[in-house]
Amino acid sequence: MPKIGNIELPDFPLLLAPMEDVSDPPFRALCKEQGADVVYTEFISSEGLIRDAAKSVIKLDIYEKERPVGIQIFGAELDSMLQAVDIVEKSNPDIIDINFGCPVKKVVCKNAGAGILRDIPLMVKLTEEIVKRTKLPVTVKTRLGWDANSIKIVEVAERLQDVGTQAISIHGRTRVQMYKGEADWKPIAEVKNNPRMHIPVFGNGDVDTPEAAVKMRDEYGLDGAMIGRASIGYPWFFKEVKHYFKTGTHLPPPTMEERVEAARRHLQMSIDWKGEKLGVFETRRHYTNYFKGIPHFKEYRMKMVTSDESADVFAAFDEVLEKFGDFQFA
Repeated sequence: MPKIGNIELPDFPLLLAPMEDVSDPPFRALCKEQGADVVYTEFISSEGLIRDAAKSVIKLDIYEKERPVGIQIFGAELDSMLQAVDIVEKSNPDIIDINFGCPVKKVVCKNAGAGILRDIPLMVKLTEEIVKRTKLPVTVKTRLGWDANSIKIVEVAERLQDVGTQAISIHGRTRVQMYKGEADWKPIAEVKNNPRMHIPVFGNGDVDTPEAAVKMRDEYGLDGAMIGRASIGYPWFFKEVKHYFKTGTHLPPPTMEERVEAARRHLQMSIDWKGEKLGVFETRRHYTNYFKGIPHFKEYRMKMVTSDESADVFAAFDEVLEKFGDFQFA
């Protein structure tokens, strides 16, 4: 069974990916309840942390029921990253994760996230110094490379392992690809099959069905799957994958009542954590998937994603349950 430092994990663990404005405490709690084995926070700017920026500091909130939980940081300046590690440690996470994979321009232009894939020596140096700075296990999330002509992920992963990285999650696309095209898991399997690799190698990208997770496990031989977009507005995905692993059959999809209840809890937890305004706003991105597949649903979805008052959103949930309560999801 794979381990991250001293953290023992089940065979082929499912990890909730760090996703900005998605992987917050309310959503992590729902995913944990549905079978996520490890959860990661949204990525947190090292520069924001050392400047005590409110948007960055609030992302340090973690709760006992989430464990094991990793806090993910990003940056390209060594001093800032080391100071950020000191701040992160005070939140007592189980893992510190370094983001070397975010493809967004505002991050990449500062040589952070996937931008650092153009400077592998800096990537290795940053990792080495962070490992030295903390007693917590350090993991890395990255991509195959900057572009198709610069994929050296087998060498990169080995070098990161050699400086103390305890696990690596690899998204099967380059930075240039962003999220387009199909994820290529073959180079990730090459990392795993490198005889010098002994840390867990987790795959990420396009794990959007239970069958895909089985393929990643059985055909590519990876140690686990990091789940991102498939879980947005659908925390049941983790449970469904695990059921498929055990039985080879699909769980029935959640009922309308279960979906409304999850959406209610999600919104309420978000309000309790971030306050009314942000709680309402940042939960909106989940509603399309919570209620995906319902015909003639636009009117209700618009209420959910345009209402600024939580009372209106809760009322919309009530309407949906009353009107579509008997709807059978495929």
